[in-house]
Amino acid sequence: MSMKAEAFWLAEPGRGEIRPVTLPDPGPDDVLVRTLHSGVSRGTETLVFRGGVPESQHEVMRAPFQEGDFPAPVKYGYLNVGVVEQGALAGRTVFSLFPHQTRFVVPASAVTVVPDQVPPARAVLAGTVETALNGLWDAAPLIGDRIAVVGAGMVGASVAAILSKFPGARVQLVDANPERASLAAALGVDFALPSDAAGDCDLVIHASATAAGLTRSLELLAPEGTVVELSWYGDREVTVPLGEFFHSRRLVVKSSQVGGIAPARRGRRTYADRLATALDLLADPVFDALLTGESAFAALPEVMPKLTSGELPALCHLITYDDKAGE
Repeated sequence: MSMKAEAFWLAEPGRGEIRPVTLPDPGPDDVLVRTLHSGVSRGTETLVFRGGVPESQHEVMRAPFQEGDFPAPVKYGYLNVGVVEQGALAGRTVFSLFPHQTRFVVPASAVTVVPDQVPPARAVLAGTVETALNGLWDAAPLIGDRIAVVGAGMVGASVAAILSKFPGARVQLVDANPERASLAAALGVDFALPSDAAGDCDLVIHASATAAGLTRSLELLAPEGTVVELSWYGDREVTVPLGEFFHSRRLVVKSSQVGGIAPARRGRRTYADRLATALDLLADPVFDALLTGESAFAALPEVMPKLTSGELPALCHLITYDDKAGE
């Protein structure tokens, strides 16, 4: 008898729905996973939800197990933690880049075992921490650097959490929302509003996805300093002041994107290595500060519009699944 499941789909920009799914029978190299938690990445997923993926990026932005095409209908998501019910890893808790779905079948090679010291709910952050890790491979901070992280969303907060343990560094989390001060304190780094941020930075990690944030990032740099751009702007145009002091101070804006291994580690690290490192980092309970809300899977059609509009503020919004969901 075919097993049934349920999945969240973007039916059209701004409207989601839960649809039934018939699962294929697992092959000898597959695993059947029952989802425990998935996470909504407020940046990328809400951009997808509002239909903001530019046509030129439709292929680049595809998630590994996406169904459908942008702008809609599409099944999209990439932060999933579940228990293997059938296959070589039966009984193990695993992370995968699978959308919001109650159960699913994938190749065993597409899941990564969650370390015992990492709680399943925290493990949904693995994809975001992997992005932060790749960005820091691109940034290559040095001991004693003066560093600002501009934008205290999921990615920026993950970067700050990793840098909080970096030897001798002055790390400041910068955000226009003063309520992010408590997040910075939980992560163990300093906080500043953009107007109060400390300058003369060797390195700025920008993750606010705003033109104002990128402009301020350039202003905070010391001569010959570098901004590493982690923001994804989607279909929005961004104006950057490349006149004034940009050339005279020999500033650098460097892109970073998790779709490729940072050149500094390319050839020496695989995607599996990078994800495993991200999961190891999540043994630190400081990352719990990024989990800022929780809803049941059945509520996703109502929750996503609120996350997209900002009515429901969140960093990573946790989605929980009933054991019987989809049966």
